[in-house]
Amino acid sequence: MNTHLIAQRGYSENVSLTQTDRRAEYDLVAGLTYRLRTTAMDATERYPEYVQALHDNRKLWNAFAVDVADENNTLPSALRARVFYLAEFTTLHTRKILQNGASIMPLLEINMAILRGLKTEGEVI
Repeated sequence: MNTHLIAQRGYSENVSLTQTDRRAEYDLVAGLTYRLRTTAMDATERYPEYVQALHDNRKLWNAFAVDVADENNTLPSALRARVFYLAEFTTLHTRKILQNGASIMPLLEINMAILRGLKTEGEVI
């Protein structure tokens, strides 16, 4: 999250002044979830795009894990632990998808739950 936000701010200073961190996170997760879903629907024809979307999702969750592992993170410790667990699950399940053709649904459900959380804890828009 932080790395993405820093990069985003560097590319568009004006946007970062009007866009909240929560909105940036929401947009990032929403866009990635859309890519996962659309490439998964036609994974045989769009396999390289599908694998890239899975990889990008795993990178996002790794960034979330790094953020919540930081002792200066202000989220409650129980929430930080749950996010870290979800990051670990995402890594393991992505591997199962690529090796055994497991369903992508758990990853989509996790991302959708994060989107609901980002939206309900404060107005995203």
